[in-house]
Amino acid sequence: MEMIKSLLDFVLHIDDQLKLIIEQYGTLTHWILFLIIFCETGLVVTPFLPGDSLLFAAGAFAAGGSLKLPWLLVLLFIAAVAGDTLNYWIGHWIGPKAFSGNLPFLKKAHLDRTNAFFAKHGGKTIILARFVPIVRTFAPFVAGIGAMNYGKFILYNLVGGFLWVFIFTLLGYFFGTLPIVQENFEIVVVAIVLISLLPPLWEAIAPRLRGEH
Repeated sequence: MEMIKSLLDFVLHIDDQLKLIIEQYGTLTHWILFLIIFCETGLVVTPFLPGDSLLFAAGAFAAGGSLKLPWLLVLLFIAAVAGDTLNYWIGHWIGPKAFSGNLPFLKKAHLDRTNAFFAKHGGKTIILARFVPIVRTFAPFVAGIGAMNYGKFILYNLVGGFLWVFIFTLLGYFFGTLPIVQENFEIVVVAIVLISLLPPLWEAIAPRLRGEH
């Protein structure tokens, strides 16, 4: 419970946390962000790491001159693509056995949700999943289990990684320094999270609205 509270506090105050990291590590912050994005997308046990809000906050700090935008775009794009690639091969090597229930972070419900997402959207799941927390981490893993061959996967991976990193980082760069955003950064972070959760919520309620079971 305490860990969840700490994680929630970190995400809601991602701007303050990132400011402290920049003050302490300077330009090394670019590589710290690289590592966080790589872990969030590449390690199936870390779906809780911030993604969208972190990219937005990083873009805002780049606009303020604390970080270098070209470095962010290149490094975080590489991290996103490399992370998904690692996750794909972990899924290929380990497969469904990882969801035996022995690892608390790997919930079968997450696997089932991602499988349903694949069934609905096919290959473009790898692109769409970039914008959906939890599914973003599990989609390449499921693809590696057997949902997609590597040739198709890497193409979708490149496109999805590019769109995800560039959209959220540039949104932060162009809008993150606006006074109304700076003064309400927690609300903006919550809005980003809620908007990113809309697709899976819609997937859950749409069949009921259509009278399906």
